[in-house]
Amino acid sequence: MNFNLDYITHSLGLIKPEIAISLSIVWLVASDLILSKDKTILPYIGMIGLFAAGFYIIQQWGVSSFASPNNAGGMIAVDNFGSFFKLIIIIATFLVILFSISSSEIKSVFERHGEYYSLIFGMVLGMFFMVSATDLILIYLSIELVSLSSYVLAGFTKNSLRNSEASLKYVIYGSAASGIMLFGISIIYGITGSTNLYAIHTVIQTAQVPVSTIVLSGILIFTGIGFKISAAPFHFWAPDVYEGAPITITAYLSVASKAAGFALLIRFIKITFIQSVDANGYWQMLQLIDWKSFFILISILTMTLGNFAALWQDNMKRLLAYSSIAHAGYILLGLAVLSNQGTMAVLIYFAVYAIMNLGAFFVVMLIANKIGSENIDDYKGLGYSTPLLGISLAIFLVSLTGLPPTAGFIAKLYLFIALVDAKMIVVAIIALLNTVVSLYYYIRVLKNMYMVKAETPIPAFSASLGNKILLVALLIPVLVLGIYFTPLVQWAQSSVSLLGF
Repeated sequence: MNFNLDYITHSLGLIKPEIAISLSIVWLVASDLILSKDKTILPYIGMIGLFAAGFYIIQQWGVSSFASPNNAGGMIAVDNFGSFFKLIIIIATFLVILFSISSSEIKSVFERHGEYYSLIFGMVLGMFFMVSATDLILIYLSIELVSLSSYVLAGFTKNSLRNSEASLKYVIYGSAASGIMLFGISIIYGITGSTNLYAIHTVIQTAQVPVSTIVLSGILIFTGIGFKISAAPFHFWAPDVYEGAPITITAYLSVASKAAGFALLIRFIKITFIQSVDANGYWQMLQLIDWKSFFILISILTMTLGNFAALWQDNMKRLLAYSSIAHAGYILLGLAVLSNQGTMAVLIYFAVYAIMNLGAFFVVMLIANKIGSENIDDYKGLGYSTPLLGISLAIFLVSLTGLPPTAGFIAKLYLFIALVDAKMIVVAIIALLNTVVSLYYYIRVLKNMYMVKAETPIPAFSASLGNKILLVALLIPVLVLGIYFTPLVQWAQSSVSLLGF
């Protein structure tokens, strides 16, 4: 009995961030019921919950242990790697809540704010479990929790046909990807007799397993994860959903959901298929699936398709959607290196990508609030009508391209260093050429803002003081990290190792 009590206490102590998020959901729902007329307090309740969860995550920094341990390992691993991505998710959620306070789309459904913030926190809870899960059952359940919440949020405002279309397409694609992934899980369980990643690793390392079946199950499981990170050819949902969903949710899906998906993918690959880590930090993989060639192929396909499809877009949300797909391709290259240095490059890239992508969507939202359009042709002359928003969007887009002296340059620099050190020169050149392509469609937006006169001049306008402060707060790290990035690199270095590896 004492053992069981100690075991429960130990496990609960390690999932304090998840408990804080769960209690925040209860608090949000209760407040929505009690304060049915005044919902302005709801985002602030959410922020308090995020601060509490963030406090516990920082408190756990340096801890390496299993929650819910069993003979094989555990269902949840608490380590610096998971804590890194949880903090990224916390920051992204906090910013999206601030965006939502100013969003015209979200204000139009004021009476349903309780459901809106509760669903966002449902996503947070699912993503927290995604980044820490070491059991296929928990992985599947956490993905479903994130997916079900995001399906509703994608069509939340219901103010246009494209909003309902986005939600429906998201459900259809998501259901198909989920079913395929579950089939892959059932195959690997049938072969190994376990759903625990550590136990599966032990079985496939020590026993004779049918290679072709393991390859099939691994690819099927990747299908479900590839859907979350919008990697080609599982990306078809992203442009339509990003365009149809409220801008705040589009921004959130492009950062937080993608971060959780990549964290899950890295943990799944490293725990299940790694044999050892050599002195230089390169992963020696089990000779079952050629993950290196697979990830190189998927990443090149993803970045090339994303960048070239973005060239023809006239809607800013669709352009940023394809841009997000291209960035998923760049990040996959960091994983394709199959080394600790490659993983560090992924972590640096995500920390930077989260800020610059959210910043770009924030400016698009503020402009849409004023002119009621997301069409690039309607941005003509905007750089002069609203100087702060124009300059801010220019900086975010330059950073997304990866040009100095912005943080985006540092993110791509470390990615290319990892590729060159791994002697993947051809792949690095392909990624560099894709970056040149991306420069064209980002510059096209800037050309419209500063070099093309509008037929009907747009009256000068500016953001509110609060939004200006938030915008500057997003610009500062994008500019500062482009010059002084040592703390970010050190943070990523301390977060590379997974529990047990």
